[in-house]
Amino acid sequence: MQLIESIKEFGGWLNRYTHDSSTCNCTMTFSVYLPPQAAEGKVPAVYWLSGLTCTDDNVRTKAGAQRYAAELGIALVMPDTSPRGDDVPDVPERYDLGKGAGFYVNATQAPWSQHYQMYDYVTRELPVLVEAELPLIPGVKSITGHSMGGHGALICALKEAGAYRSVSAFSPICHPTICGWGEGCFGAYLGDDKESWKRYDAVELIRAGAEKIPLFIDQGTGDEFLAEQLYPQDLEAICAERGFPLTLRRQEGYDHSYHFIGTFIGEHLAYHAKALLA
Repeated sequence: MQLIESIKEFGGWLNRYTHDSSTCNCTMTFSVYLPPQAAEGKVPAVYWLSGLTCTDDNVRTKAGAQRYAAELGIALVMPDTSPRGDDVPDVPERYDLGKGAGFYVNATQAPWSQHYQMYDYVTRELPVLVEAELPLIPGVKSITGHSMGGHGALICALKEAGAYRSVSAFSPICHPTICGWGEGCFGAYLGDDKESWKRYDAVELIRAGAEKIPLFIDQGTGDEFLAEQLYPQDLEAICAERGFPLTLRRQEGYDHSYHFIGTFIGEHLAYHAKALLA
């Protein structure tokens, strides 16, 4: 890990790092907010997964999360959304495929498979790295995210039983195997076998018998992507069918932006802190 930026905020430190990733075969960048309590001892962490077109910078500058993290005594770990670098494949004319659109899957298809291993990066390489190098309590973590990152948070928690104390999401892509964003990325990264796509779809994971864990989701009713990309109603239906614990709050009038996230991020972090500090 190489520290490339450090900014004091709310008594703690917002740090940015780079490192050579053996999982993604490139240099990765991520940010961590260490609350003031981290100066006295190790603290638990909430992982934030960002959405399409984002980097680690979006959430740390737009969500207002650090203030709440400082009050609660929890760290924020904010990875990038995809591998980066001149050698990393991309489709520059598309915002929804390639750099900025890793979709938190392990790609199996060329040319993507050499670098686009974001699922293993988020669930394995990055936690091992930050827990070894920073004052974080090993294994005590929760996960959340927005849009594509909300999808990522849900599948990580559903697939990694017991790895996360809690999970939440803002405007997640709940059923990516049937929406345009998901079909475009899954087809490229995972190939034509649509059965293999289901391993990275929250609705399909629950349908297949994923271990029951509470899901906490906020969705704005004014979200411009709600009807064609997000499908929270499908998640709601499968959770009801399987008796799966779901809290889905439809927030009247809110859109897909960080204005929405900033309004409710404090409630989400308090939700995670309750599980992490119990």
